[in-house]
Amino acid sequence: MTRQHRTGAHAADDSTPAAADPTRTDGSTSRTRRTRRASHRAPRPFWRRGLPITLAATGVAVVASGAVAYAVGEKTIALDVDGTVTQVSTRAKDVDALLAAEDIETSSRDLVAPGVGTPLEDGDDVVVRTAQKVTVVDDDGEQDVWTTAEDADGALAALSARAEGDVRLAASRSGADGRSELPMALDSDAPVAVVADGETAVVPDGGTDVDSALAEADVDVDEDDQVHVEAADPAVVDDESEAALAVVVQRVDVEEETTTETVDHETTTVDDPDRYTDEADVVTQEGEDGERTTVEKVTRVDGEVVDSETVSDEVTTKPVDEIVSKGTKERPVANPTSNESLGRSMAASRGWGGSQAECLDSLWTRESGWSSTATNPSSGAYGIPQSLPGTKMATAGSDWQTNPTTQITWGLDYIAAAYGTPCGAWAHSEATGWY
Repeated sequence: MTRQHRTGAHAADDSTPAAADPTRTDGSTSRTRRTRRASHRAPRPFWRRGLPITLAATGVAVVASGAVAYAVGEKTIALDVDGTVTQVSTRAKDVDALLAAEDIETSSRDLVAPGVGTPLEDGDDVVVRTAQKVTVVDDDGEQDVWTTAEDADGALAALSARAEGDVRLAASRSGADGRSELPMALDSDAPVAVVADGETAVVPDGGTDVDSALAEADVDVDEDDQVHVEAADPAVVDDESEAALAVVVQRVDVEEETTTETVDHETTTVDDPDRYTDEADVVTQEGEDGERTTVEKVTRVDGEVVDSETVSDEVTTKPVDEIVSKGTKERPVANPTSNESLGRSMAASRGWGGSQAECLDSLWTRESGWSSTATNPSSGAYGIPQSLPGTKMATAGSDWQTNPTTQITWGLDYIAAAYGTPCGAWAHSEATGWY
């Protein structure tokens, strides 16, 4: 005689299971599950199944001495524990006493039929189904459910009748070898389909476990992949295969993806006291754009993005501002009736009339406003041509500090030597802000 032993502590608030429903969970609702084999779902009676009795019924025995002995209460019971049936000879008066005598411990989640307080009669059947915890995935997410169903197909049938939307069982990944497991067989009455990578394979032995079904279908899974057991989709599984249950593999890829984007530089204007207010602004530092780098942890299921998490987001190359110099120095007022006229006349004597005279006028109007006492407070440049230093003009005369003629003479000589013509000097001034 084989004895089945079950142990385990269970929470005090575990609800007592009903024999008519092998799957129990808190807060579930009702729905109808597609079933191809209606007869497969018909409930089987758990007792009075007419199992063969291997021991004779007890009664009155007549011994050689003539005395009468009574085997009071001796019964033969067919004890079915999770599908293993044993013929037990017992004097137990009820189911509870039978289980105690056979060292079978049950919890409030387990299914015992008939109930533990039911009196026993000779020839009775007693069925024990140990509850197993499975993870159910539906429209509301995941939750753990205790079920006494014999296989995953039976568990889904019961769950589908009480839930809204699609219901699936999540196979757990356990052990160093990463096996995909359910605590029960898949479908003890029919083949099952294995769906992965856009292909479907039918495994004839539906009573096998998830990992074996994957191996038979030659489907490998890695540590990130998700494996679910669900009702077979008729659009994927051929009805002729008779597979109402499918093991579905979803490929999960988690990768870090890097993207970059340009960070625009800014423009900053600074005051330059050495430049006149009427001079054009000058770029003293070229601007350069920067770069921002973002790293995202992206999760894809069968190629579709289902989650994205920012790992880092930072400016990896700082932008360089463009700096523009703006003049703030007020230009001296020119004396058009004396110094300017004198300068034009002296330039004309050198052949610099017309456009050359206009270039000269523009140049020295910018530099000094034709003032013979104009002084640059920052650099010390002096006079009409803004000689730096002013003492250079002493080569044209000792009165260089006060005589416009001396200053203009030196200035025209300098222009001729450095730039060739007043327009040459003016072009350089336009480009650089000085001459």
